[in-house]
Amino acid sequence: MTFMRAVMVALACLTCASGAFAQGKWTKLAAFPEPAEELLGASAGGKMYVFCGLAPGWNPIGMVYEYDPATDKWTKKKPMPLASHHVSFTEYKGKIYAFGGFVLPPKGQPAAWVPIDNAWEYDPATDNWKTLAPLPTKRGSPVAVTVGDKMYVIGGATTLPGSTAVHPARPHYSVGAVEEYDPAANTWRARAPIPTPRNHATAGVVSGKVYVIGGRVGGAFVSSGSSNVGIVEEYDPATDAWGPPRARMPSARSAMSSGTWGGKIYVTGGEGQDYVTMFTFRTLEAYDPASNTWATLPSMPVSRHGLAGAVVGNRLHMVSGDVQSAGTGVHVHTDSHDAYELGK
Repeated sequence: MTFMRAVMVALACLTCASGAFAQGKWTKLAAFPEPAEELLGASAGGKMYVFCGLAPGWNPIGMVYEYDPATDKWTKKKPMPLASHHVSFTEYKGKIYAFGGFVLPPKGQPAAWVPIDNAWEYDPATDNWKTLAPLPTKRGSPVAVTVGDKMYVIGGATTLPGSTAVHPARPHYSVGAVEEYDPAANTWRARAPIPTPRNHATAGVVSGKVYVIGGRVGGAFVSSGSSNVGIVEEYDPATDAWGPPRARMPSARSAMSSGTWGGKIYVTGGEGQDYVTMFTFRTLEAYDPASNTWATLPSMPVSRHGLAGAVVGNRLHMVSGDVQSAGTGVHVHTDSHDAYELGK
């Protein structure tokens, strides 16, 4: 098969597969009150929650906002107990769990990203946080998912021995660690490491299996020592095993956001850089694990990275973020709150 024919076949398969995906539309909702980058989202109890935020100088904001789709309004909640960024979040039984992240070094030291092992439980009903057993591996920018009654923290970035902080001018690395948290016992155990260690990825759970999508290999900074990948890897917690590589996402990217609905994972936003360009993504791509195919859907209205995403009801919400790629020296934080209609 010639190269051109292979490309045409791949495109045809992608187009055919798209019929199985929700062909919705984007809707503008209430603007986010405190635009920022490096936001993370989660849904619980029919509402969306936005956490974190990063100010210039790598100063973590530690914000918490609640969005109620019934009233289309945002409400500011108590701040995070530890202002940190690149934390991972997952929901379980109406509560939201936060793992890892980065903080600033002690006062007097140059700005950098110090990985932490903090773990917290946030109860939206009471707007309170509870400290949990610490994450065994200090790291920032992992992904966290819930499967059954356990949670899994996967990947991220951390320091090399002898170093205390992650910085674009210092050696550091992507973490392969997979650690399982049992909320009933408040304990951790190590599981099979991910084949492709990475950070700034996204993930979803379908039919009891975890799919880790995209992200960066190498370092934590898109502007230094890292490369975006479109790799998709499947983890089965029941057997503690990683399967063979899945179909790559069409647009290799990092610092994106996603949501899972109807057995499919919807990914949008993100950033990339090369020798001649620095850019953000607005493409919405959806992955179907059952058929191992991707489809390209209507693009998000405003391209950006470091945005908060979550599925609430039948809508994929994407909130705020920076329309510039990192390292430009320019921050353009949008207040855009866009929602994609996934279906009935």
